[in-house]
Amino acid sequence: MKKIRAAVVGYGNIGHYAVQALEAAPDFEIAGIVRRNGAENKPAELSQYDVVKDIRELKDVDVAILATPTRSVEKYAKEILALGINTVDSFDIHTQIPALRHTLDESAKAGNAVSIISAGWDPGSDSVVRTMLQAIAPKGITYTNFGPGMSMGHTVAVKAVEGVKAALSMTIPTGTGIHRRMVYIEVKEGYEFDKVAAAIKADPYFVNDETHVVQVQDVDELLDMGHGVNLTRKGVSGKTQNQLFEFNMRINNPALTGQVLVCVARAAMRQQPGCYTMIEIPVVDLLPGERDEWIGHLV
Repeated sequence: MKKIRAAVVGYGNIGHYAVQALEAAPDFEIAGIVRRNGAENKPAELSQYDVVKDIRELKDVDVAILATPTRSVEKYAKEILALGINTVDSFDIHTQIPALRHTLDESAKAGNAVSIISAGWDPGSDSVVRTMLQAIAPKGITYTNFGPGMSMGHTVAVKAVEGVKAALSMTIPTGTGIHRRMVYIEVKEGYEFDKVAAAIKADPYFVNDETHVVQVQDVDELLDMGHGVNLTRKGVSGKTQNQLFEFNMRINNPALTGQVLVCVARAAMRQQPGCYTMIEIPVVDLLPGERDEWIGHLV
């Protein structure tokens, strides 16, 4: 069996766990890692892999896993799709997903490649669960309650705010899909905390939620990558009322994101050129091996 050659673009928390998921997958091999500093200060766990500054330095890449900040996904995806290489990412600004899908659909088709976007756990695998609940109870309300836990996307967004030395954004569920954002920051010397806090609250990641910014001496003392979600739908199946469904999980945030990205990278190899979200691809395509075997085992 010819293995899928995957490159990991970015080597922060998600990139680290994406590499681990690739190493555990029977149908993948790692083509290399793309880092801003290339092989400079190469981590010991990457000693067996090519580590480069540009994906064009790697050979025969089938799919690129974009383990980059959300706001740089579009730039990297366009560049890589133009090379004819498939891309997958965990873009997580929900309101901007339809526009990104449209833009990258054009890029993917121009490069005769596949892009699957927003493929983390939310948006991503949770989106698939929400879609199923919507289908089996067409009328009703779904509540998605995150946490309590660290939000990687929100944390990265805070770190990009001028004057922030280090940051942690925690998501606290208050019920019925409403969340409080608790943001802990270290402030760079020469910056006023109040002005930095105001900039954080004005960021699109935070502007629609109750957000509290707290100054601390050492963010690392608070760091915990655990997270979770509770999905609840109460609705109507046909004409029958009071159908109630619930889905729960407690996770290591970047580890699950890395695993979902690898599953979706596999699925990208099975789609026609274009851009997709997870709810548009057959779930069986996330699994290695032959469809018939999985149908016999799972159905």
